[in-house]
Amino acid sequence: MDIAILSDTHIPDQADQIPDQFREHVTAADHVIHAGDFGSKEAFADIRDLAANLTAVYGNADPTDIDLPSVASVTARGVTFVVSHGMINFVERAVSSSEGVVFDRNDWLDAVADTARARADTDEPLIGVGGHSHELEDETHDGVRVLNPGSATGVGPADGTATMMIAEVADCETTVTVHEA
Repeated sequence: MDIAILSDTHIPDQADQIPDQFREHVTAADHVIHAGDFGSKEAFADIRDLAANLTAVYGNADPTDIDLPSVASVTARGVTFVVSHGMINFVERAVSSSEGVVFDRNDWLDAVADTARARADTDEPLIGVGGHSHELEDETHDGVRVLNPGSATGVGPADGTATMMIAEVADCETTVTVHEA
C-alpha cells in the first residue's frame, strides 16, 4: 500500500500549486496524508479531489472555516499513522535572527511523538506525521517514528525545493522515500 505524505502547501498565498509530479503521486497513491497548512479551502478541495482516500489535519495557516481536525489517524497494513500539524502541546521558542523565527527541533519532535502516543490505542507500529517546520524529518524519537515531508511547494523556510514522501506499507513494515521537485 502506498501512502503519499505531504504538508505545508500554502496555496495561493505563497505558491500557485503543488508540482505536477507530486499531483501524479497523490493521484496514484492508495491513501494520502496531508499534515496541514493547505493555505486555502481551494487547495484543500484540490488535494481532496486528487486523492482516492485522504487523512488531513488543520494547520495554523489554514482558514478558520476549513473543517479539519487538529489530529487524525489512519491504520494501513498494521501500521498506525497519527497526523498533526506539529503544533499540539508545542511551545515555539522564538529566537530573533536574520532568518526570523527559529523553532526548537526537539520540542517539535516531542510534540509529534507525544501526540502520536496519546492517540494510538494499539500495539501496532506507530508513526507520527507532522508539518509546520517545512523541514524533512524521518527519525525515531522516544520510540515513535516521526515523519515530516517538508513543504510540498518548497516555500520557506524550505530551501525552495519542494518535497513530499511516499510510505510503502506492507506487513507492519514501512519504507519511506523522499521525492523532490
